Amino acid sequence: MNQHALSVLEFPRVLEDVAGRTVSEPGAARVRALHPSTDRHWIDSEHARVAAVRALRSGEPPMGAERVPPMATALERLRVAGLSWRADELRDTRILLQGSRRTRDALRDEKRPAAPRAVLAALGNQLFHDRALSAELDKAIADDGTVNDNASPTLRRLRRELRASEGELVKVLERQLAKLDDSMRVPDMSVTIRNGRYVIPVRRDGRSALGGIVHDSSATGATVFVEPPAAIEFSNKLRELEAEEREEVERVLAALTELVRPHRHALTASLDVLAELDSLHARAAFADALDAGAPVFGEASDGWSIVTGRHPLLLTGGVAAVPFDLAMDKTERTLVVSGPNTGGKTVLLKAVGLLSAMAQSGIPPTAAAGSTFAVFDDYFADIGDEQSIEASLSTFSAHLRNLAEILGSATGSSLVLIDELGSGTDPLEGAALGWAILEALTARGTCTLASSHLGALKELATQVPGVVNGSLQFDEELLAPTYRFLKGIPGRSYGISIARRLRLPEAIVARAEERVPRAERETATLLQRLEEQRAVLDAREAELAEMIADAKHRSQRIGARENSVRERERELERQSRQDARQHLLNARAEIERTVRELRKASGDDVGEKARLARQQVEHLAGKHAEALEQLAVEEREARSKPTRSARRDTPSLAVGDFAEVGTLGGKRGRILELRGNDALVAVGSMKLTVPLASLVKDESELPVAATPFRGDVQDAEARGEVDLRGLLVDEMEPLLFRAIDDAIRAELPALRIIHGKGTGALRDRVTEMLKKDMRVKQFRLGGWNEGGSGVTVADLG
Repeated sequence: MNQHALSVLEFPRVLEDVAGRTVSEPGAARVRALHPSTDRHWIDSEHARVAAVRALRSGEPPMGAERVPPMATALERLRVAGLSWRADELRDTRILLQGSRRTRDALRDEKRPAAPRAVLAALGNQLFHDRALSAELDKAIADDGTVNDNASPTLRRLRRELRASEGELVKVLERQLAKLDDSMRVPDMSVTIRNGRYVIPVRRDGRSALGGIVHDSSATGATVFVEPPAAIEFSNKLRELEAEEREEVERVLAALTELVRPHRHALTASLDVLAELDSLHARAAFADALDAGAPVFGEASDGWSIVTGRHPLLLTGGVAAVPFDLAMDKTERTLVVSGPNTGGKTVLLKAVGLLSAMAQSGIPPTAAAGSTFAVFDDYFADIGDEQSIEASLSTFSAHLRNLAEILGSATGSSLVLIDELGSGTDPLEGAALGWAILEALTARGTCTLASSHLGALKELATQVPGVVNGSLQFDEELLAPTYRFLKGIPGRSYGISIARRLRLPEAIVARAEERVPRAERETATLLQRLEEQRAVLDAREAELAEMIADAKHRSQRIGARENSVRERERELERQSRQDARQHLLNARAEIERTVRELRKASGDDVGEKARLARQQVEHLAGKHAEALEQLAVEEREARSKPTRSARRDTPSLAVGDFAEVGTLGGKRGRILELRGNDALVAVGSMKLTVPLASLVKDESELPVAATPFRGDVQDAEARGEVDLRGLLVDEMEPLLFRAIDDAIRAELPALRIIHGKGTGALRDRVTEMLKKDMRVKQFRLGGWNEGGSGVTVADLG
């Protein structure tokens, strides 16, 4: 890859930011080594692994990165036979083994998500852990990189003797200090060590009286540090023990190194895996912190799109980055971004290049999910001031050198970024040169993004297929860029507009406007109108979006309220059905009990018991009828509640009222049921469904119709059919139950049940209920003249 272009795009800064999120230097080195790849399989694999780590980091329990010790060099040295490791290198081996074990166990932990563990399984299988080796290192090596006393029995004995000898030597020296004359003493003197020997400080003029060996003196020379003759023998014994201790430590280190040596390759593999996982954790942390989406990849020739793209270095620097959407289809090869020099065009070009390079390097780009990135074979960039004093090149010459390299190396699968194309020389020549360069790259199929404020290059899109214009919106009122990218509309320079807003003399501004060629003035006017129209459309779009959002919110609130009301109604219906059925069951049980008692009675008791039983049956039957009527009323109210507008427009009518039916010439009818905006009325022997609006309540008294009685219990008004169409299964059950009950009490031979054809759910439930009802002798589907499969006829008895 073109390292110059990646450097211009500041790709190394992105790598450093990601590397800063690792927990160890080997992991950071892996991040710094990342670079854009053209291997589609590798790219897809890297992003799949980063996504898996993101899932495990956010899972329960969360998985973190393990610290990776920097021991690649030490492992390489193990190739030398007989070479021993230092204690700190053996400590690093212990850390590596512990990290390998914890990571391997985490990747095998079934409590964690299975899919991401499967993606990382290949890495986990390479992790090495030897329980015996780990135990030996734990026993022998301390956390501070030294050898423990328990590393061997000999070392434990030697160190115990060393501590005892040191104690004896200090006591000897302290006794020597106590014997010194005051003229030889040093204030706050105590036993100390100089050049590895235990000594006592004395004044220089007292040294001859004490005797012994001087090992050091103070900076002024007034104090000397002397090893008295009485301490020399103890010191020599101490040196011998220290030498033996060093030899034993070296022996322990050599033995432990030999234990590690056979596992050199396995440890190297574990080191690589943990470093790679540290790199993946850092990339996952970067993606989580900046809300980066998972990219999708395609060929450069098929086009690409960036959704809600943001410059990563602006985000990590704490700068508010305005997101942009940019899509180039397979017919569009060159984008010319024009407009005032406010820095936005350069940021856009760099952002596109950086996001693409990150995506091809296995780093989630700071763009939303759904973005599609091309796999470019190389990157080329001519951005910024690259004046070279050493090469005696001007800025324009440096740009030409970069452009020559681009024209010589870029292919149809490359990404080319050119900032301020045609600048640095005469505008006419610069525009002509820029035109020729872009025309050549477009014809080659190279994906090219170029920024320019030269008016002539804006016309390229109208004459060269594959070229499209774009601009960054500028707020003329605030004299500030909005950094909002607009594709398909070239930008204006705003130079004269800004001069007028900054109160440059009007005569000067007017004269400047006159000097602008007429064609450019007309183009600028047209662009201004387009921008104004775009602003109006944007405002309308925002207003419409707000209205839609508000409508959705209100609809959701209304829907939630309606659901709540319906749920309460259903609960009331269910409770009513339960209560009514319980009353019926209790009544029937009581009747059966009474009948059994009557059958057992004899003699004079029969008449009295029969009379009491009759009263009880009548009372229970009355309760039975009341429960049925209450259930019917509640069901009708729940099903037939009119809307607010219907309540305002319809007369105050209720079941049982008499009304004049306008559609029948004013005939009187009795209201049997209310069905929304309609009513079921009985006119003579006919039953009709008519609109509520056609009814006028009749307040006059009518003769009460006689109703049949069975014994002393009033029978219900029964109909030979019941219409269940349009009802839910739960809604129709009580109506069918009541209809059968009414028909039985009225001694009807059969009941016609209209359930319709539809999905068959109502018919199936009717069949189930009739099978279980002992009052139904038999039932069948209606004949061709009775409604066919949309009707069930039940024979009662």
